[in-house]
Amino acid sequence: MLRRLFRHSADLSSVLRGSKRKGLIMDSAKALDACKKAAAVAAVNELVEDNQAIGIGSGSTIVHAVERLAERVKQEGLKITCVPTSFQARQLILDNGLVLTDLDQTPQLDLAIDGADLVDSKLTLIKGGGGCHTLEKIIADSSKKFAVVADYSKLVDFFGHKKEFKIPVEVLSVVNQTVKIWLEGKGGKAMIRPATSKMGPTITDNGNFILDWHFPQQAADICDWAKIAQSVKQKPGVIETGLFVDMADVAYVGESDGRVTKINKGKVKK
Repeated sequence: MLRRLFRHSADLSSVLRGSKRKGLIMDSAKALDACKKAAAVAAVNELVEDNQAIGIGSGSTIVHAVERLAERVKQEGLKITCVPTSFQARQLILDNGLVLTDLDQTPQLDLAIDGADLVDSKLTLIKGGGGCHTLEKIIADSSKKFAVVADYSKLVDFFGHKKEFKIPVEVLSVVNQTVKIWLEGKGGKAMIRPATSKMGPTITDNGNFILDWHFPQQAADICDWAKIAQSVKQKPGVIETGLFVDMADVAYVGESDGRVTKINKGKVKK
């Protein structure tokens, strides 16, 4: 595969140099975060233009994208409006002094930038680790271009190459057991996602439950993800799945050596 270097990976290099000067060893979490930042900065630098309406995704990588976006707005005087995909995204937009809008006022977006839990070689995504995938999918679908930013650990040739992965499925609370049994009839195990700071299940921004469908690894490499997503979505009570099929236009992946891999739909450049 051809590799294309982005000069905007200096953030990662500076972090590494700083750690060496202090005699510290960068732990894996900090290293991955530096990769996320490199990918986010590269995407914002290359894709964002003046007078754009931008969908802002959710998750840890998006924090870096919004911070870089705010820097560019301040430094270059860009006129940018932002539509959030979650409560977290809304707060990021406001905290960084960006202009907040919504789909009622801005139904057509120029660009959406978001993270992903997994990205395969065809740019099929699994999202929903943060429970925001329903609005994330709506925002992506409303955008002329959908860009994904992630670190190298999220990139796989096939989802089945991960020993274990799960597909989030947002459901109405009243049918969670019905959908759970139905999903398990297709294979694997479906579990209600528990909350982390309260008793009971995770509640999405839309007031629904999430079933994490632990997909059988042995079947993953031969799956038609478009058909699976369509089948699950048609089940009464299902709001949305975390499968994003044929939606992403480009992905920016921060590598462990500080470079950023740019993956266009249908081809890879590094």
